[in-house]
Amino acid sequence: MVIPAWIWIVFTFAFGCSIGSFINVVIYRLPRDRSLVRPGSSCPACGRPIGFYDNIPLLSWLMLAGKCRRCKAPISPRYFIVELIVGVLFTGLYLVYFHTELRRGIGPMFGRGAFIYVVHVLMLAALVAASGIDLEHWVIPLSICWLITALGLVASLAGPLVIDPRYIKSYTLLPFASPTTAALAAGAAVGTGVSLILLATKALKRSYEGQSDDYDLAEAPHQAGNAAAAAVEPQYNDRAEVLREVLFLLPIIAGSAGLCWFLRCHQPAGRWWADFSQIPAVAGLLGAVWGYFVGCAVVWGTRIFGTLLFGREAMGLGDVHLMGAAGAVIGPMYIVVAFFIAPFFGLAWAMCQMFFKKIRQIPYGPFLSLGILTVMIFHDWIWDRLLFWFRQ
Repeated sequence: MVIPAWIWIVFTFAFGCSIGSFINVVIYRLPRDRSLVRPGSSCPACGRPIGFYDNIPLLSWLMLAGKCRRCKAPISPRYFIVELIVGVLFTGLYLVYFHTELRRGIGPMFGRGAFIYVVHVLMLAALVAASGIDLEHWVIPLSICWLITALGLVASLAGPLVIDPRYIKSYTLLPFASPTTAALAAGAAVGTGVSLILLATKALKRSYEGQSDDYDLAEAPHQAGNAAAAAVEPQYNDRAEVLREVLFLLPIIAGSAGLCWFLRCHQPAGRWWADFSQIPAVAGLLGAVWGYFVGCAVVWGTRIFGTLLFGREAMGLGDVHLMGAAGAVIGPMYIVVAFFIAPFFGLAWAMCQMFFKKIRQIPYGPFLSLGILTVMIFHDWIWDRLLFWFRQ
């Protein structure tokens, strides 16, 4: 029996809205350091538990007219908007992957296509959560970044076991390292271990140390963030602080370059590495690792050079980890493209603000997320353009 496409579309939308309901819980509770599981949903105003009949995605908010059934306190429209956004994302990606020609090589829904689709919608849901928190609190929780990173690493490791590696490489469905990029990734991972040890032993000092006790360094408020929070923070010499970050990055750069040099100079080791690194699971895992480092590098480099140039902190370390995490899922080349697409969304926002004469700064995380979504949809078009340019 063949299930009609419209049934799958309705199911996908409803499922996405349900995931959006959980994303609302994450957006509200995670910055407040509250459990995502217990207690159950309750009204923030009167504290009374919300019944299941008042917790139906989209419908409950509409039927209650955006107010608590008991105390009549207003319920933020964010709950409705987030549920709708996630539902549209799940449905839109389903249509793009399985009912258009925008993405080649995805394959049938009940096959390799399902694997890629599930990985991508999970990342998009996490990006919505990160963007929602970033918009409200000007922070990107590291826990969300680590979740996306783990998703990318596991997917790229397991992908070649369930999908023919030839499809993965031909259609760049998942990150897949060459011997050279595998060496760069492995060396960078070793260098990261060295840098973390130096931090733990106090041989290196963290940048902006003591900036906030509420979040880790990468979760500190963005430069243009909450003014009240910024007022109580100590003052820093921003150029000196990012130079500490350069010191942290030096072992990573040295490890990456050093391993490549070693493998080039020692032919037996190089031949062994060429064979070992191309075992599909190994190539997939190291491809995701390299995607993570490239995603971090493109934002961190911008942060360092921008700060040194203007003397003010440029971009947040949360953005660094967010792009690194997404790079582990979509790969190094596409995360760089996403980074350069993001400013166009920022420009569009600025133009809308000028047109409506409402000036409101928002953090950069949502723009980065939109850049990632754009690359996922126009993946093949971007690949064709890049191949055309490199062949010239």
